[in-house]
Amino acid sequence: MNIQQSRTYNHLSLLTARDLQMSLASAVRERRRLHGLSRRALALDSTVPPPTIKRFETTGEISLRQFLLLWQCVDRLDRLAALCNRPQAVPKSIDDVLADDRSTP
Repeated sequence: MNIQQSRTYNHLSLLTARDLQMSLASAVRERRRLHGLSRRALALDSTVPPPTIKRFETTGEISLRQFLLLWQCVDRLDRLAALCNRPQAVPKSIDDVLADDRSTP
């Protein structure tokens, strides 16, 4: 695909992929600790090897499949699945806002 055919998504954010990786790693580590699980115990429950869990918690690096295996041991997968839901349309004008207000009983 050449540059002219590529799509541009205008989503301005100061958050980087690396920031999010580390936030997810921190979230898993915190939830693991809240459940009183050692890395070894989480490894037994999730089938993700302890060295992989350690690497994830310290670097944020992990496969999506292994992340999901860890997450389902410390939280609900449906919370992640909700990220795949289509976001509600954002009104583009005051007329859109007013039209939405009129359609709501």
